Amino acid sequence: MVQRIRKAVLPVAGLGTRFLPATKAMPKEMLTVVDRPLIQYAVEECLQAGIDEFVFVSGRNKGALEDHFDHAYELEMTLQQRKKAPELKQTQAATIKPGNAIFTRQQKPLGLGHAVWCARHWIGREPFAVLLPDELTLDTPSCIGQLAAAHDKTGGSVVAVMDVPRKQTKSYGIAAVKDEKDGLAEITGMVEKPKPEDAPSTLALIGRYVLLPEVFDHLDQHETGAGGEIQLTDAMAKMIGNEPFHAMRYTGRRYDCGSRLGFLEANVAISLDREDTKAESRALIERLMKG
Repeated sequence: MVQRIRKAVLPVAGLGTRFLPATKAMPKEMLTVVDRPLIQYAVEECLQAGIDEFVFVSGRNKGALEDHFDHAYELEMTLQQRKKAPELKQTQAATIKPGNAIFTRQQKPLGLGHAVWCARHWIGREPFAVLLPDELTLDTPSCIGQLAAAHDKTGGSVVAVMDVPRKQTKSYGIAAVKDEKDGLAEITGMVEKPKPEDAPSTLALIGRYVLLPEVFDHLDQHETGAGGEIQLTDAMAKMIGNEPFHAMRYTGRRYDCGSRLGFLEANVAISLDREDTKAESRALIERLMKG
């Protein structure tokens, strides 16, 4: 019987140097898209998929992340006294259930593979999800929910992929696949940040994974790869052929909020999509375009 995905790992230890000086004192995951921080979108994506236990792999000066998902008693009391029911509901919705969030430190910046490895004791020997909050995905069902559903079918690991221009392959983990059917394909190989001329395909991993716990067996070796870091892609590549491993072609909306333009695009796109902001946002953009 295939084990249901219950836990998610969220690597949030990065310095966010591309957003300095905004991230000098504030975690980059707390940067807001319209009215909620990036990290909340990732948590909500998990909750939509029925995943409600979280391991945040954090770093120094990231206390705001932990505070965000805790009860803000003074704020909630004030909102209640002022009869601001919608605002109170929004505040409480950003709270994770007691005991359902673990915060652990990645003490040295040794790579994404090392960050995931830091969560090993809390994950144990069960399949789990990994979400990179910089990558904002919006769809119904959620991207991680689609991966979990695919895992239920295949019983193995599944990663989300999208086509990128070949010149961009040097910025991503790239998967080689075969036998694609209904958006799901068997992975035959995987490489981290290959040169465009060496890339086995243009299918890029977009920061959403459902992985079997065997990945920890390979991460335990602490082998370094691209950039001198412990790469999650390298550990996943070693699993290919030993356990089922598939790529799911994601067709929903995805925004690279690790870049300034991608972050701006996400804010504009979501403000135009939401019922409470789209009319005013469209009018604002049209006014700005006229100069």
